[in-house]
Amino acid sequence: MAEILKGAPVAGKLNEETERLVEGLLERGIVPCLAIVKVGDRAEDSSYEKGAVKRCNEVGISTLTVCCSNEEDLIRTMDVLSTDDTVHGILLMRPLPKEMNEEEVLRHIAPQKDVDGCTEGSLAGVYAGRSLGFPPCTAEAAVEMLRFYGIPLEGKKVTILGRSLVVGRAAAMMVLGESATPTICHSKTKDLPSECRRADIVISAMGRPEMITADYLGEGQTVIDVGVNWNEKKRKLTGDVDFDGCVGKVSGISPVPGGVGAVTTAVLVSHVAKAAEAFGKKEEE
Repeated sequence: MAEILKGAPVAGKLNEETERLVEGLLERGIVPCLAIVKVGDRAEDSSYEKGAVKRCNEVGISTLTVCCSNEEDLIRTMDVLSTDDTVHGILLMRPLPKEMNEEEVLRHIAPQKDVDGCTEGSLAGVYAGRSLGFPPCTAEAAVEMLRFYGIPLEGKKVTILGRSLVVGRAAAMMVLGESATPTICHSKTKDLPSECRRADIVISAMGRPEMITADYLGEGQTVIDVGVNWNEKKRKLTGDVDFDGCVGKVSGISPVPGGVGAVTTAVLVSHVAKAAEAFGKKEEE
């Protein structure tokens, strides 16, 4: 039976580290603050917002929520928040409405406040191996899961399912930075099961409920399931991986829910604290 790689203890460790950092900042008179910006009132946005606010409150980070009605208002808000010294992190709830130009809006977020790792500056930092902004939270959460459970990346073959900029490709660059050998696969990859079986570690971010069955996997592998999907047939949230069918085959697997999601929020909050710390150091120079 595989080791179940739960997210709660990973998030707990990250939160403890963040709390200690925040305590030091508060002693210096710096109050870390996260601005959450959204358009409209989507249920999924509200759920993520509540989770982020709760986690921030637990570690001593203040929050403010800004609601915008149109693209002009949204861009103006980003410009204001990016230059506001009392705000250290900006979280834009995405995707934006189809009529809005998301790329243009993102250009108005200062990279040093992009705690969600979605701007061109942050992504450039990930791909260049430089500290520009922050890595995308979900990709970093997957790496944190492996680190916490003592699963080494150096010299390992890592198959990543999904090629989005903020998860698949970002995760590939991050494991490469840990001296692993990543392979990015996607829906058009030929003989995907064989590509998965060749890996030591599989990170799935395909967004297809329970697509990865036991036939895709081999004994001794570690599986990090990043997918969060509504399975209409089972009427519940599931990952990309058929958990019940694979748990008896691999050596380690993260569940959905209860896996990477909790760590993603903890990573986001840690980014806010680190952004505030960087601001404090700059002020002291």
